[in-house]
Amino acid sequence: MKRNKFIVIGSGRLGSSIATKMSEMGEDVLIIDANDDAFRKLQESFSGYEVIGDATDLGTLERANIKHARTVVVTTDSDNINLFIAHVCFYIYNVPRIYVRLNDTDKGQLLEGTDIQPIFPFNLSINAFLSMYNGGDNA
Repeated sequence: MKRNKFIVIGSGRLGSSIATKMSEMGEDVLIIDANDDAFRKLQESFSGYEVIGDATDLGTLERANIKHARTVVVTTDSDNINLFIAHVCFYIYNVPRIYVRLNDTDKGQLLEGTDIQPIFPFNLSINAFLSMYNGGDNA
């Protein structure tokens, strides 16, 4: 089975930005959100597919061709939902590359023993700040 899909779950600011950028890069992108109004955040350059549905429902994931996913990025606004979906993708569908947004850095421990990669907005923000601060004129 050829795994060529790039699936983003959650069409908030982060999810829609990732979906748009990956679409622009030529990936076969599909984005899932329970709220069809959330897709308005996608930029006009997005050329992928939109699936309206609850990604905690296996039927929604299968409708989104999860079995053909090479990469899944989970970016809903709930750490618990994100962890659940990421684990489903890892243990049930054997998706090779999974990224999950987590606001609570302590919850990263729940990914131990998996290949799921956490995205911590707090860490990214502090690292970006420190990079700007250290790269600027601090005199």
